[in-house]
Amino acid sequence: MFGKILGKNKKETDEDQEHFKIVEKVSKMNLSDMRIYVNNKLTDFEICEDGLNEVMRKLLLKDDKEQRFIEMDAMDSKKKKAFELVITIASSKKITIVTTELIQEFMELYKDIIDKFDKDNKQIYNSRLKDSITNAIGVISTMAEVNRKVKVLGS
Repeated sequence: MFGKILGKNKKETDEDQEHFKIVEKVSKMNLSDMRIYVNNKLTDFEICEDGLNEVMRKLLLKDDKEQRFIEMDAMDSKKKKAFELVITIASSKKITIVTTELIQEFMELYKDIIDKFDKDNKQIYNSRLKDSITNAIGVISTMAEVNRKVKVLGS
């Protein structure tokens, strides 16, 4: 009743509720849980654009003491899991422009850690992350082109 008065339809409220469920679920996840979610192996929640964005926002979040999710003194395994998670997100078919921008923010925020990790462990995460962004932009461009063609053919 109030939904009709306020001009909200049921579909909008269902989408909002689903968004809040995903935000709440991601807020309680650790790196391993986030990886399970991003790989679409979590039975309760199917992967979606909002979920990918929330995972990236959690990785970018700083706590009250201005501590990042991953700090320089974190274990190498945690750093590697985070880098691999971001690469997996970038290769997802559900990626959006917002997610790509969040990945770029991740690379800027953690540039010092990425560079040090690559140097100390003889890894190439810096270039792998850059390549993943390039591939993600290609996927987004392809999806936009397909949607444009569908609209042209559909009208």
